[in-house]
Amino acid sequence: MSASPSATSFDFLYLASQSPRRRQLLEQIGVKLELLLPTAEEDAEALEAVLPGEKPEAYVQRVTQLKLDAALQRLERRGLPPAPVLCSDTTVAIDDDILGKPVDAAEALAMLTRLAGRRHRVITGVAVGLGARRDARLSVSEVEFAPVSQAVLQRYVDGGQPFGKAGSYAIQSEAAAWISHIAGSYSGIMGLPLFETAQLLEPWGL
Repeated sequence: MSASPSATSFDFLYLASQSPRRRQLLEQIGVKLELLLPTAEEDAEALEAVLPGEKPEAYVQRVTQLKLDAALQRLERRGLPPAPVLCSDTTVAIDDDILGKPVDAAEALAMLTRLAGRRHRVITGVAVGLGARRDARLSVSEVEFAPVSQAVLQRYVDGGQPFGKAGSYAIQSEAAAWISHIAGSYSGIMGLPLFETAQLLEPWGL
């Protein structure tokens, strides 16, 4: 492990995300990581509140930076060895409407009904920082759903798969069978765009 935040090369990073998919994606490209997760005292969900009139891309960039701010404060409070901290945020957007994580089954079904037979954007921001040194990237992909019956959507909701996922679906779930077209980053749609992430991590020696 590197000894000081001024060093240009590190052999691991802190991942400030509870998403197992982001952890798996980082491990896929050979990045060593330690989790840096919020405690129960931190209101992590409050960081994801949408501001009135906020555009989806601006929302994702702002929330990603807020997550990084909170994680860097967490690192300092815990007195952990210095290393870069990586944060990410993903949302789904139809036009300029943000589809976040559903609060209940009714909202999940309403989101999926709206997505069926339409094209939408999946926007993922990723940021890396330590001390005053920061950098960020934004990935925007287009995903098109074929028409999907209400019975199929209801079964998906009943299985609990939409919860904790922006737009109420995960591309690596059975919802993949509804996707007729993708333009952009598959890993970005999963929650961490690996091309952009690798670009961010290279200056840190990772």
